[in-house]
Amino acid sequence: MFSPKALEMRTALVARLAAVLAIAVALSACSEEKVETKEIIRPVKVVEIAAAGNQRELDYSGSVKARTEMNLGFRVGGKITERLANIGDRVKPGDLLARIDPTDYELAVKSAVANLAAAEKQVETTALTKMRAEQLFTREFSSKAQLDQATLLYDQAASTRDAAASSLDQARNQVAYTDLKSDQNGIVTAINADIGQVVGTGTPVVTVAVDGEKEVQIAVPEMDISEFKPGKTVKARFWSDDALVLDGNVREVSGSADQQSRTFSVRISLPTDPRVLLGMTATIEAVAANSQPSVSIPLSALAERDGRKLVWVVDRERSTVHARDVKLAEFTGDGVRIAEGLEQGDLVVAAGTQFMTEDLKVKLPAAEQQAALTETGEVLR
Repeated sequence: MFSPKALEMRTALVARLAAVLAIAVALSACSEEKVETKEIIRPVKVVEIAAAGNQRELDYSGSVKARTEMNLGFRVGGKITERLANIGDRVKPGDLLARIDPTDYELAVKSAVANLAAAEKQVETTALTKMRAEQLFTREFSSKAQLDQATLLYDQAASTRDAAASSLDQARNQVAYTDLKSDQNGIVTAINADIGQVVGTGTPVVTVAVDGEKEVQIAVPEMDISEFKPGKTVKARFWSDDALVLDGNVREVSGSADQQSRTFSVRISLPTDPRVLLGMTATIEAVAANSQPSVSIPLSALAERDGRKLVWVVDRERSTVHARDVKLAEFTGDGVRIAEGLEQGDLVVAAGTQFMTEDLKVKLPAAEQQAALTETGEVLR
């Protein structure tokens, strides 16, 4: 039995608990009603798939070079005493570029001159001996053996004289080789040695780009090298002048890949144009035929789920998105090419694919923005 006071307190406590419970139920009902009535509609950026193309563009950057570059070096070794050429100088045949110390080679010339003089004296001596031997043999005062010996000595002296003359010519040539001269018209592009440096025979000292045909050298990976054959026509664009576009031809394709970069060197011949200067940066554009048609989408439109590549395609009528598996062809500089899974006219979500779910309601761009999509892979901004 509870006392009247305890019973009154118990009744008040129950009433309070009932009131609190009623308020909680009412708030929960209001919250559920708000959640149920709110529908998520997410605005999206889309691209419209155009017709699949059967060609793809290949773009590779390179630099303009002279078709012929000469790495000039001395034909004898020595210490460089003069350098008369600088980078950028124009040279013509016979222009002096550098010189090495000729002292030792001039001494060799003096020695060769002395040897030749001695050899000539020996020839004179043996010639007199031979003449006397012939006279004695004619008068039958000497034997045939003595004449033969005198003739042999004369022939040996003559051969020694000829060898000394050749040595003198060689020594004089070496003196001339101490001057490094240009062979053709061109421009100096590099200096590889300077005054005071001791260089060996053939060591490159000055590089000269020969006047004439210019070309662009590019590096092509093995996946695209089959698209470059000698004689193929390409376009050459230059970073320094957007209006300068020339038709070029593939002149040379390397037969093996570089050991480090694993790329093939390709040289593109250019027509003569005074605006094209050595060292300019050029972009070579070529067209390659694909083995199968493909379409392009931005890289941001590509998603992945459970190891599968997919995109989110918009249902135009219901304004909902649906995942669709795709097969990739290749990655490019501005996106990715899709070989299978997309058709012309499909609307693909171009950004924010991580927020997409199946049958999610989306808000498409305005009609005027949608009409602005004129090229495959262009994202609305």
